[in-house]
Amino acid sequence: MSGSASVPVAGRVAWGTPAARWMLTATVLGSGMAFLDSTVVTVALPAIQGDLDTGLAGLQWIVNGYMVTLSALILLSGSLSDRFGRVRLFMVGVAVFALASALCTFAPSLEWLVAGRVIQGVGGALLTPGSLAILQAGFRENDRARAIGAWSGLTGVAAAVGPFVGGWLVQIGDWRLIFLINLPIAAVVLLIAWFRVPESRDSAATGRLDYSGALLGVVALAGITYTLIQWGAVGSTPAVWTGAAVGVAALAAFLFTEARKSFPMLPLGIFRSLPFSVTNGATVLIYGSLGPLLFLMVIYLQEVAGYSPVAAGAASLPITVLMLLLSARSGKLAARIGPRIQLVVGPLLLAAGFVVLSRLQEEAPYLTGVLPGVLLVALGLSTTVAPLTATVLASVTERHAGLASGVNNTFARGAQLIGVAAVPVLAGIGGSGGEGSEAHGDSTALAAGFGTAMLILAGLCVLASLCALVLPRGRMPEASEAADRGSLPEESTAVEALGEDQPLRFCGVSGPPMRSCPGSTAGDRSEHGRG
Repeated sequence: MSGSASVPVAGRVAWGTPAARWMLTATVLGSGMAFLDSTVVTVALPAIQGDLDTGLAGLQWIVNGYMVTLSALILLSGSLSDRFGRVRLFMVGVAVFALASALCTFAPSLEWLVAGRVIQGVGGALLTPGSLAILQAGFRENDRARAIGAWSGLTGVAAAVGPFVGGWLVQIGDWRLIFLINLPIAAVVLLIAWFRVPESRDSAATGRLDYSGALLGVVALAGITYTLIQWGAVGSTPAVWTGAAVGVAALAAFLFTEARKSFPMLPLGIFRSLPFSVTNGATVLIYGSLGPLLFLMVIYLQEVAGYSPVAAGAASLPITVLMLLLSARSGKLAARIGPRIQLVVGPLLLAAGFVVLSRLQEEAPYLTGVLPGVLLVALGLSTTVAPLTATVLASVTERHAGLASGVNNTFARGAQLIGVAAVPVLAGIGGSGGEGSEAHGDSTALAAGFGTAMLILAGLCVLASLCALVLPRGRMPEASEAADRGSLPEESTAVEALGEDQPLRFCGVSGPPMRSCPGSTAGDRSEHGRG
């Protein structure tokens, strides 16, 4: 930034130099802060529930308040960083995230905490895609893959240690510490970014930014989420039906306007590619099952099985570990045999894991009860995620790979959001807490509903496996420029903002890592994903 004359020039930073270390430190700490926060919040939910006297609906809002703004704004944020400066937008995102964390730390009620989480989502939507854009624009071309690989691995570690950190902070002190810890991290990131990270922007970026599309996206997701959560908490009321009407109307308006804009945030023509549409459908089903699993399991293990916060957080650790160990190998296998087999088998492994978890008893011994199901889920994700991402990228041409990645990440975030809101309702788990209900929820209903919820998630994964059957056998055919020209407007802001050398502009901020398949027609990319 302009704070120091010694800042190197963007695009010329070499791997192994002090400038490279400063840049990597800032981006890893910034993104890692968001990844860490996403996982520690889940572990702290039972403690928050007791302290703020809320029920499951309140916990759903704590999780989904963050996801609403994150999901709706993540596509727009890439274009903003191109126009106004990648480091500048990254710093704005870090600052917003820190201020929201302070609000969460001192929140006197559930409403204030949810408001803080909504604002955190805005910060997360700006800082994590921005961190990848900084690396892509800052490093020399030959060093970019190594830098992004290091970013993926180190932020993956942040996601892995999150449950331990969250559980430990809750056990030694208070749930508010999980938000307070973000403040010193953010201060360090802002100082490094201001003095040591070179600014960059796309001087060729033109066209209008789709602010109205982003606003309609927020309203649509918020309305649908409100309807699903409140339906489970209070049943059918005029307010619930009003929320449904607002959400559906905003979604219809979003699709209508995006189809007619010259500069849409989401060019709908990209869905004319059958592989792209199929793999995004599978993404919705898979991540729509993963979100509710992580949300419900940590509550079940603490509220029903009596696990400590640290033990409940550690229960899902095999998922992250196996993803980190096996994703690259899974990608290489898909490069040789094509993605179809893994995209059929992987979701079936996930479904098997959910079926095993559905049989948990109230005592839920870890080694014989929880671990077998968690291992099957981990193997299913490790088998599925890399070829799923590679197929998304290979279904469009190189110049549109960043857009494809951003759309896929948005679908994954939105699926987790809807899954967390809908599955507890479908499984009969609900209750608003507070007056007239037990603050910690009905453990008997949670125990019974958890099994039903896991079977619902298994069904979603079976559907994802069936989706993959329509993909071609063998390696994915290369997408043609002619096909892209027929499906995407050349003037699209979302496409233009990427540039041919910016395939990793958009990226999600929670969940397991996503890595493309080496050797895919879209090139060899690495991205941390879904969070």
